[in-house]
Amino acid sequence: MTGDGEGAIGGGGDLPDRVRRAFADHGSFEPVDEGVWVAETTPFDAEVRAEPAADGRIHFVVTVRVPTLSATAADEVADVVEEGWIETFELRVVDVGGVTRGDHEFDPTVAVAADEITVDFELTEINERRGVDDAGALINFVEGTYVQGVIPGYEYTEPLDGLLSAARQQGNSGGGF
Repeated sequence: MTGDGEGAIGGGGDLPDRVRRAFADHGSFEPVDEGVWVAETTPFDAEVRAEPAADGRIHFVVTVRVPTLSATAADEVADVVEEGWIETFELRVVDVGGVTRGDHEFDPTVAVAADEITVDFELTEINERRGVDDAGALINFVEGTYVQGVIPGYEYTEPLDGLLSAARQQGNSGGGF
C-alpha cells in the first residue's frame, strides 16, 4: 500500500487524545488495543489502526475482511462463478472515489484467501474527526459493495443472510438512505 502521500508515517510520540475522543464520539467503533478500533456497525471483521504521522497528521489504516461468495452460500458455488464474482468485487471495491469527506487518493489492496477477502485502505488526515468519519465511510463502502454484488438464486448463511434480510425490511418499510 502506498497511502495517499499526505505525510510520512511515524511522526513520533503517542497517539493524541483527540483521536481517541474522535473514535469514542463517533459511536461506531470500540477500542481493542492501543491505536486499534473495531467497527461495531458491520457484520464483517473491520478495524481501523491509527498512529501519529508527520506535521500533526494522523495515519489511518482501514482493514475490512469479508467472506467469499462460496463461504457464505449454503449451496455449492461453481469455481467459474466464484472467480467472476471475486474479480467483479475487486474492480468495484477499488473504485472508491467520492466516498470520503476528505480529499484523498486511495490505492487500496485486495487480498484473496481461501474463504476470505481482505481490503485495506490508508489515509492520512490532519482533522481526526474527518479521518474517523472517512474510515467509517470506507467500511460502509466495502459492505455496500459486497451486498450489491450478491448473486440471486443462492441461499446464503450469516453474515450475508442477515444483511439481505435487513435490506429487504428497509425496502419494504419505504425507508431509504
